[in-house]
Amino acid sequence: MQERCGNAQDKGHTISEKHPLIQKVKNKTAAPIQVTAEQILREARECQEAEIRPPKQKITNRTELADHRLRKRKAYEDSIHCARWNKSVWVKYAKQEESQKDFKRARSVWERALDVDYRDHTMWLKYASFEMKNKFINHARNVWERAVTLLPRVDQLWYKYIHMEEMLGNVAGARQIFERWMSWEPDQQAWLSYVKFELRFKEIERARAIFERFVACQPKVSAWIRFAKFEMKNGELGRARRCYERAVDKWADDEEAEMLFVAFAEFEEKCKETERTRCIYKFALDHIPKGRPDLYRKFVGFEKQYGDREGIEDAIVRKRRFQYEDEVKKNPLNYDSWFDYIHLEESGGNKERIREVYERAIANVPPAEEKRYWQRYIYLWINYALYEELDAQDMERTRAVYRECRKLIPHQKFSFAKILLMAAQFEIRQFNLDGARLILGNAIGQAPKDKIFKKYIEIELQLANIDRCRKLYEKYLEWSPENCYAWSKFAEFERSLSETERARAIFELAIAQPALDMPELLWKAYIDFEISEGEFERTRQLYERLLDRTKHLKVWISYAKFEASALEEDEQALELPEDDAQESLREKQQQCLQRARRVFESSTNYYRTSAPELKEERAMLLEEWHNMESSFGELGDVDLVKAKLPKKLKKRRYIETEDGPAGFEEYIDYIFPGDVDNANLKILEAAYKWKKQKLASDED
Repeated sequence: MQERCGNAQDKGHTISEKHPLIQKVKNKTAAPIQVTAEQILREARECQEAEIRPPKQKITNRTELADHRLRKRKAYEDSIHCARWNKSVWVKYAKQEESQKDFKRARSVWERALDVDYRDHTMWLKYASFEMKNKFINHARNVWERAVTLLPRVDQLWYKYIHMEEMLGNVAGARQIFERWMSWEPDQQAWLSYVKFELRFKEIERARAIFERFVACQPKVSAWIRFAKFEMKNGELGRARRCYERAVDKWADDEEAEMLFVAFAEFEEKCKETERTRCIYKFALDHIPKGRPDLYRKFVGFEKQYGDREGIEDAIVRKRRFQYEDEVKKNPLNYDSWFDYIHLEESGGNKERIREVYERAIANVPPAEEKRYWQRYIYLWINYALYEELDAQDMERTRAVYRECRKLIPHQKFSFAKILLMAAQFEIRQFNLDGARLILGNAIGQAPKDKIFKKYIEIELQLANIDRCRKLYEKYLEWSPENCYAWSKFAEFERSLSETERARAIFELAIAQPALDMPELLWKAYIDFEISEGEFERTRQLYERLLDRTKHLKVWISYAKFEASALEEDEQALELPEDDAQESLREKQQQCLQRARRVFESSTNYYRTSAPELKEERAMLLEEWHNMESSFGELGDVDLVKAKLPKKLKKRRYIETEDGPAGFEEYIDYIFPGDVDNANLKILEAAYKWKKQKLASDED
């Protein structure tokens, strides 16, 4: 039977080979037993076993914790052994070790995962994220460096690396990474990101150089347009025009030339160069193939706007007005739409319409009393007031606008010094000095600010109202007693009035304050004041009082320099003969030098006895002393200081960081004469000579 079937099959195979069009007929009759999909699913659910969940465990001691960690690691290692290619297992394994604070093991897991497939950039991103999240910055840098070296065409790795360096404040490092990235000639977005990076740090020239490289690397119309817009944004209209002209020279016959000509024409239109814009449109229509309706439509719109047909212009304005009405109805708190709407009406010149739009705009008060929501809104009031004053020439309306705006601002929570100062300056322009004083006085009472005090004092000082200035300074200092700028300006004001004792009293009150924002500036101003008055003895007392508070190096040096230059004028010496006068001058210089030496000796004694760890400051102090002795020429004694100058030694010390040992670093140590015994000094000198000889022999 089997042989017959086999023969039959062989025969059928032969027939099918001879006649390939003959196919076997399929049996399409219904099966005797019908099975539905619902029945199959029901039977599958019935045969399915219940899910077995492991019981919850409670770990009570370190042994159980170690056993738990061992079981977890064994489970993950078994999973990896079975499916080494499964990346999710590696990630879970690494996160498990990270959750247990075993960062070395987690790092090892990540490295093993990268050995499996280093081309998967997501693994690099997660690895670096792990290092950054746990504040291992150097490790993260190492990961990023390897990632961008192995996968330089993955932009996300570069972006993340640069973002990390920028967040750390390493601007130079981020710029270096950008330069490495640009050497691979990435796409347009990468270049623009580099430009934005430089603009964030106000590096305009660097951004311009990057744009030059960008258009050379990717010569496209869109690149030139972005370059020109960059120059225009920075106010360089001539440079922007040259960019467009260079682009037209290269891309006049390109398929994307339409976009270039439209952008060029819009630029000239913004610059109010109507004839240039018309020439560009005509040149484009002559050189670009027909069938480009967008360019023609823009040209017609330009002619409608700048041509002679006033009716068409009015129709365009009506159409735009309808669009703005639709926008402000959808979102009345979108103040940018209101600004655009107002600019449209101002271009028409209809005062009633302009005032109506302004009134509707300022009626949309921000719902929350937070300053960030009001910052854009308050400019509506400012523009409204400026329009009424400058364009409409209606002073009463201007005064009313300022008054209503001041009533509307919740001064108890926040205020705007700009609008208050503008209102006061408007009243001054209208010769209403009492009104300006009333506005500024209310502002100081409701919401005092530095700007308001400074401007009010400036106004009263220009009017020579001395008593008012004094009262304002007193109010200023009552409001902000820690403000060193206010104290200094008050004392400077009194000194300008030749009120020396008042100025000195103000300085005394200032330095007696328990808290000051910049006390060093205040003390410097006080000392400079006494020096300018020729009160050298008072200045010495001030320095002594300052040294009671701080022993900073700069204070000692400043004190010594003062003593070295404190030559008191002697009127009797002017009447003496020239030789006697020279001798008297030499005696005074000798006295100044002696006083300066006493200051230097006191400071070196302090650093030697009370602060022996500040060796570098002590060395700098002796260097200043040496320079002073040299500047006095024959009177100075340089050998006196040379005997005290330290010896510099290069040393190495062990560096310990959060990540572990980081090796050694070199630093400069100072050995001062008299601080160590002679035996130790000789040993150090011998060691230093031996080291120099060894280095010389190594080089040979």
